[in-house]
Amino acid sequence: MEYDYVVVGAGSTGCALASRLSESGDASVALIEAGGRDWNPWIHIPVGYFRTMGNKSVDWCYKTQPDPGINGRSINWPRGKVWGGSSSLNGLLYVRGQAQDYDQWRQQGNVGWAWDDVLPYFKKSENNERGADALHGADGPLAVNDMRLRREICDQWVESGQTAGYRFNADYNGVDQEGVGYFQFTCRKGRRCSAASAYITPNLGRESLDVISKALTRRVIFENNTAVGIEIERGGKIETIKARSEVILCAGAIGSPQILMLSGIGNAEDLRSHGIEVLKDAPDMGRNLQDHLQARLVHKCAKPTMNNEVNSLIGKAKIAAEYALKRTGPMTMAASLACGFLKTREDLETPDIQFHIQPWSADSPAEGPHKFSAFTSSVCQLRPESRGHLELASSDPKDYPLIHPNYLASPLDQQTMVEGVKIARKIADAEPLKSSITSEHAPGLDVQLDEDLLTWIRNTSTTIYHPSGTCRMGQDDKAIVDERLRVKGVSNLRVADCSIMPTLVSGNTNAPAIMIGEKLSDMIREDAQQFAGAA
Repeated sequence: MEYDYVVVGAGSTGCALASRLSESGDASVALIEAGGRDWNPWIHIPVGYFRTMGNKSVDWCYKTQPDPGINGRSINWPRGKVWGGSSSLNGLLYVRGQAQDYDQWRQQGNVGWAWDDVLPYFKKSENNERGADALHGADGPLAVNDMRLRREICDQWVESGQTAGYRFNADYNGVDQEGVGYFQFTCRKGRRCSAASAYITPNLGRESLDVISKALTRRVIFENNTAVGIEIERGGKIETIKARSEVILCAGAIGSPQILMLSGIGNAEDLRSHGIEVLKDAPDMGRNLQDHLQARLVHKCAKPTMNNEVNSLIGKAKIAAEYALKRTGPMTMAASLACGFLKTREDLETPDIQFHIQPWSADSPAEGPHKFSAFTSSVCQLRPESRGHLELASSDPKDYPLIHPNYLASPLDQQTMVEGVKIARKIADAEPLKSSITSEHAPGLDVQLDEDLLTWIRNTSTTIYHPSGTCRMGQDDKAIVDERLRVKGVSNLRVADCSIMPTLVSGNTNAPAIMIGEKLSDMIREDAQQFAGAA
């Protein structure tokens, strides 16, 4: 049980990183996953997130603490506990974010993280069916496809967005993100392309790669402030896995800071309160927590939507048959079909809200569609100012940390979400969409004043599943990792996942998480070569 590199977490970043580190065969890599293999068939069917979110066999099923910003509600935070991590549960949307997001990271002193630095890694990972060009790749392991399903209500939303004054954008991952259009998805021939199916499953024959499943990482093991391995629990037994070169935590924005705190790296006072010996006082561990909050407007329709198809036995049979025979139809649907990246104010340089348009409606994916014909306009603020935190509940690795999102603490966040709802209504009131709508189900046209809209948002909004920032990258003393993703104050330990983001990217986080894994693999090789040269 000794390897050159031990990667903790087989999620979006961990799968990409472990695959790249092991591909030359020069180094041995162990990929440690708390969950099991991705055997559940619903993982591989694109619409399967209806069945996997909330399923404890593949989902950590985290829950936040009651949050004042959403009127004291505690909400579910799904996170993948399976090969592929959250890329096995997510809505399959391929979104990179804005170039300015990464340029801002560089402006904060994080050398190597500007847009021009990270673009090659997005391209390296990507196998886009549209082909390669200056901004896209076509030879990578991650399949990126256009949708295999169209629904009239989504087409009408895109057309109405243009009627309302927003331009059409055929590639929001291109030169400019702004506009309305259609999502691309991480699918291959009608099946989900998770990070595991892209990077790990095709390479299981490598002698240089071991995937160790159902192994809960308890802590990092140190000798003289140098990470030398990890302690895991598997099958009721405590085991040690040693790392000759490095340990890399890719356990996500919740898991990575929790493991670090359990290992003695965190706020000294908090660690001592749980009886944990302090290795390094890091007061900001678990802080800087950011997430995208979504408000979901629902409009009832005169024409049938996917709600009608799914709530009919005949409709379900047709859907299943189409998928079985052609790998097309509603079962290939990602979380949303149409999209919009728009500005709430003209003085903004880049869009500050994102729309996810769905030809169905539900109170939550796990509960299934409403019984009436409707569609959903989900709006989220792309760059929230509010910052939350997480903290240990105890020194037991099996006890989930306490999650405090601190949603809508900033007046700007409140204003932006309200304006986003107004834009959703503006588009719904434009043709041809207006003629298809019979009524606004949520929030309802009786909710008009800004303060009433904000109250509705507080009462009903939920996560759009993008927690980040809890092991922030930066040059200041409070940052957890440096620009090479090395944990400050110790040796041979790095963090690589969305927790390292100084600021949340303007979009969905799966593609950026994979990019981080691709980029770190090159940085690790570069550092190893420099070390060998110096020796």
